Amino acid sequence: MSFVFAPAAPVAVPIAGSQDSFPVRRVYCVGRNYAAHAREMGFDPDREPPFFFCKPADAVVPVAQGHTLDLPYPPETANLHYEIELVAAIGKGGANIPVDQALQHVWGYAVGLDMTRRDLQMKMREAGRPWELGKAFDQSAPIGPLHPAASVEGIGQAAIWLQVNGADKQRSDIGKLIWSVAETVAYLSKYFRLEPGDLIYTGTPEGVGPVVRGDIMTGSVDGLGTLSVRMV
Repeated sequence: MSFVFAPAAPVAVPIAGSQDSFPVRRVYCVGRNYAAHAREMGFDPDREPPFFFCKPADAVVPVAQGHTLDLPYPPETANLHYEIELVAAIGKGGANIPVDQALQHVWGYAVGLDMTRRDLQMKMREAGRPWELGKAFDQSAPIGPLHPAASVEGIGQAAIWLQVNGADKQRSDIGKLIWSVAETVAYLSKYFRLEPGDLIYTGTPEGVGPVVRGDIMTGSVDGLGTLSVRMV
């Protein structure tokens, strides 16, 4: 097979403690999956069915443990927000996955950032239009190394937090997800056949807010290392 131009190299997330990498197929994101965050965004946090949006695979930016990513401030926004999230990586495909089998499809976990052009997202939301301009832009999904699920204990109750320039901004725990990882995987698989290489950003807790050039974001989910990003 020949191509009119060379295909782009696959996006791949490094595996902690390994020379191997995890190739990314799709990126799904869960909206408003913590009750307090739903409230701060002006919504009722009752346990309505989850909803999803997508980012392109090449929005993912792997960040090695111990390194700080220099992330360019994106164009056409004056209100760029951080959202720290637990990321679940799918290693076994399936559709209509039962909740009690869903975690068998999760290869591993990482800490990620869902960067958001909040002003553009809100403008699109108010007009009843899709969120791509606010969510799916270039380099909008920094992610730390993936940790195999078998090596991570207590992820369902792990602390999740983010600081900007050393000051606490987001602090919660994974047990406060409205929809657990297993429930999210099961529900999503009713609408899309999940495949190895899919990443699911599982939602952000309360405390989202803006960053400007020069700010350093440091975030973590306990057991998954620390993600460090500097806006430039």
